[in-house]
Amino acid sequence: MSPGVSVARRAWRQLPFFVWLVALWMLLWGQFTVLAFVTGVVVAVFVTRVFRLPAVELSGRLNLWFGLVFVVTFVGALVRGSLTVAWQVMNPWRYPGTAVIAVQLRTDDDLIMTHVGVTASLIPGSLIIEADRDRRILYLHVVGVSSDLDVERQRESVLRWERRIVMALGSRAQVEAVRSA
Repeated sequence: MSPGVSVARRAWRQLPFFVWLVALWMLLWGQFTVLAFVTGVVVAVFVTRVFRLPAVELSGRLNLWFGLVFVVTFVGALVRGSLTVAWQVMNPWRYPGTAVIAVQLRTDDDLIMTHVGVTASLIPGSLIIEADRDRRILYLHVVGVSSDLDVERQRESVLRWERRIVMALGSRAQVEAVRSA
């Protein structure tokens, strides 16, 4: 962040992360009380002051339509992935093949890469095992692959998640990069 940015503006930009820390604290304790909120604020202040991390630059852009598309598609993928993995486990005639695949992302943004990794890991049947930040590569362990075509489908699936996330949250430059790819 540039040195000319005021303290108030920096605090405002970090407010979503601060709120998330407080909410996470309350979720971890399983209590939504005033005491849990106050201690969450104290912990969030402590964490943000002691563990100084570089400020995350948000694009400041949120497309509600593409956000809704992402959520609906994600819920559908959760259901489909759960049923698919359950069938693969219960099917006594076929062993579900596995593979480790590398997916080269099209955007160069840590936050987008994190969102894509978390999304891919939450869908049953795939798990992020490594993220190469410098080269923008996610390595996934996937279940249910038996051919090169299945591997390519998995890779394309991750790239579609990246596109959905960028369309919902990415900057204008990131949207153009994903559209042109």
